[in-house]
Amino acid sequence: MSDTRTADLAAIQAVLAASYQAWAAGDAEAVVADYTADATAVLPGSLRDGREAVRESMAKGFAGPLKSTSTWNRTLGVRFLGRDAAVVVSESGILFGGATEVPEQNKVHATWVLEKREERWLIAAYHNSPVHAPAH
Repeated sequence: MSDTRTADLAAIQAVLAASYQAWAAGDAEAVVADYTADATAVLPGSLRDGREAVRESMAKGFAGPLKSTSTWNRTLGVRFLGRDAAVVVSESGILFGGATEVPEQNKVHATWVLEKREERWLIAAYHNSPVHAPAH
């Protein structure tokens, strides 16, 4: 990996770590600090179109069912798309009530799309889906 890619990878990991830390702090504004204005978040059954929509959704969550939660995250891979874009695939889950492990049935696979704008990596899109799809 070139020095440039090593620095980009470290910067991307820092963006994700900051997002995870902001979640643990219950800080919706900080969660979206590294999102593009036109970012999208697609979760099962919903679309949050734009950084402000993501922020509003997170603020409501932190005031309600996501209060005092944190997340568990494991990066599965990072793939660069040219010089200024990357896709990160992760496995994640929400830790409720001081839990230290996420039950397997509550884990999700997530796709993060990051874009480098003016030498800064930003989250342009996020999507997650359950690791284990419900039986039909």
